[in-house]
Amino acid sequence: MASASLSRATSDPQSSNTTATFSVWIKRSGLGSDQTFWGGSYYSTDNMFILKFSSDDKLQVYSKRGASVKASLKTTRVLRDTSAWYHIVIGIDTSQGSAADRIKVYINGVQETSFSTNTQPSQDENLYLDSGAGANYYIGQRGGNAEYFDGQMAHFHYADGTTYTPTTFGETDSTTGIWKPKTAPTVNYGNKGVFLKFDNSANMGLDSSGSARNFTTSGTIIQTKDTPSNVFATINPLDNYYFGGTFANLNNTVTGSSSSYTYCTSTLGVSKGKYYIEAKLSADDSDGTRIGVVGRPSTATNNGIGDRQDEVMYQRNGNLKVNGTATSSWGSTWAVNDIIGIALDLDNNKIYFSKNGTYQASGNPSTAANGVTITAASSTIDGFYRFGFGDNNSTGSSTFQYNFGNGFFGTTAVASAQTPDDGIGVFEYDPPTGYRALCTKSINAQEYS
Repeated sequence: MASASLSRATSDPQSSNTTATFSVWIKRSGLGSDQTFWGGSYYSTDNMFILKFSSDDKLQVYSKRGASVKASLKTTRVLRDTSAWYHIVIGIDTSQGSAADRIKVYINGVQETSFSTNTQPSQDENLYLDSGAGANYYIGQRGGNAEYFDGQMAHFHYADGTTYTPTTFGETDSTTGIWKPKTAPTVNYGNKGVFLKFDNSANMGLDSSGSARNFTTSGTIIQTKDTPSNVFATINPLDNYYFGGTFANLNNTVTGSSSSYTYCTSTLGVSKGKYYIEAKLSADDSDGTRIGVVGRPSTATNNGIGDRQDEVMYQRNGNLKVNGTATSSWGSTWAVNDIIGIALDLDNNKIYFSKNGTYQASGNPSTAANGVTITAASSTIDGFYRFGFGDNNSTGSSTFQYNFGNGFFGTTAVASAQTPDDGIGVFEYDPPTGYRALCTKSINAQEYS
């Protein structure tokens, strides 16, 4: 959502400017910048109530009227995990006698008690949750086209006039022990409250509160397969070496540096089972462009990806690199708009590469024929393999658009919509028999079977 948002003009009378609850599930992509996920403004940015991630990646609640700051709470801890969803609940009741009870912040069901900035509102303070007639509500930006949120959201609740705790919106899964959403919580939304599920791709601003307080979409917002109940891998912006490039499209599009080697890996790693992913080359600089799997974090050394132990890379010039040793002309060369498929079989320690649906070197992952032998995951540096991308050229840059099963290359949906045997994930080409998308449901089904 890096340059997209939802907005709604507010004309209904407010139930309360002192009592409210916000609940939302968030998966972050961009880091290190001010990003507002709920914002309201009345003619100017001097009058606002906003919920945001600050440039130091902390969660912040902020209310201002003119030159007067009415409330400002910023967590001590940072929220930089791009591999998982956060459940954020903000409970507001400024009538409380104890200052610490007027704004409560919860993350994944647990109340935050440590704040680097802790300015609680005065008792009965008007926080300007609604600045007045003609004010706008925003999801995904602050008013005035600023501070766009970069990431994903699910189940956004705004309860106008009532304070709730996280157990209204979430619960602990009895099997996994993981905090998960309640799909149909009982909530009084008041005069201006909303419930956005983001489950209608044709109308991402559809209000499910029962009051038809729909939001208008600005920019491109896509609906992905990634949910709090099933998290899909992306490329990890915190695991890269000499990167200097850029991430886009929820960290599924990666452009390398034009002045150094590039090396980055997926947010999810695996130690057993069978997985299939795709990546589309959308820009290229040289034969040094390569893609495959790695058995160690990218920051371990300054060697180029594919040049170390426990790394297998298929290179644009058709070469194969296994543990730093190259096999020339192993497969076909590839170019811009080619789609490279990777089928990783950690039950038999084999890997297969395809170009536009054709497996290279007579490989056939469905029959386990002619796979490239890899080191067992248990023998790698941390016991896991991650999918990796490399650009071993210091004079240009390459761009990959990854599809870990979300069904998109960038913001364009795959054309053929092929699914794995378990029905989870969407790909351009038919995944091999027994192979799954790189997501938590598929990983759990194989890792713990």
